[in-house]
Amino acid sequence: MSEETRSETYAELAAVGPYGVRPGHALITMVEPRPGHEYAYNRWYEDDHYYAGAMAMPWMYAGRRWVATRELQELRVPEKSAVARPVTAGCYLSTYWITEGRYDEHMKWTVGINKRLNQDARVYHDRTHVFTSFQDHEATVYRDGAAGPRDFHALDHPYAGLILQVIDAEGPEGRAELLDRLRTRELPRRLTGSPAAMVTVFRPTPLPGDRMTYVKQVEGLDTRLTLLWFLEEDPRTCWTEHFAHLDSLASGAARVELVAPFIPTVPGTDRYVDELR
Repeated sequence: MSEETRSETYAELAAVGPYGVRPGHALITMVEPRPGHEYAYNRWYEDDHYYAGAMAMPWMYAGRRWVATRELQELRVPEKSAVARPVTAGCYLSTYWITEGRYDEHMKWTVGINKRLNQDARVYHDRTHVFTSFQDHEATVYRDGAAGPRDFHALDHPYAGLILQVIDAEGPEGRAELLDRLRTRELPRRLTGSPAAMVTVFRPTPLPGDRMTYVKQVEGLDTRLTLLWFLEEDPRTCWTEHFAHLDSLASGAARVELVAPFIPTVPGTDRYVDELR
């Protein structure tokens, strides 16, 4: 394909299809660098992969990295998690928003670029994907109604913390019932008077068959919900009062598989790397 043809193709693609700002889809990836590789992993991700492997891609329009120091890792529940084994695994979390309706186009690009990055030796392999999945947006619940940042602002607004929560229902019908209960009753009640400004709720989608082999296929496709709690305070200062009992959010046949607090990284620095172990 000639350079001129490529340029024309970009113009054609931009002229069609959805181009709203709603976060219709997300990439949520929690990763554990292997012991002794913490600094090298952090520099690779911040200096190269965050951009070349994420933000430079079409339709991925917002991103943010988060970190769990050892102190934050030790707040996680439950002790036996179906997501993280052990529950402290996964000290870095990256979250990205993808334009609604552009999932398929984005996936074609991400598979292609990651193959190229691997071929060019630009992938850091001394790490483990603890929880990595693309997800579809189901709901956003706000503490303050129409006031304050919206969900499409969430990864750019300077929130002081984030809680990743994963809940498994018994089946598809159970997940639908759980989502309705969370959206209409549980989340509004828990948000009132809390330092959390909003909760976004997602459900996982399957990874493509030609995904990178070091990323396992997504579990809980019909049963799982992923919640992101965006906090205006450092979770270490408000955990006991507001969030220590989020594992009780599920009831009946549903089970909370992970409640994990994080704070934002400081881009371009190695801050917190010496606090991971």
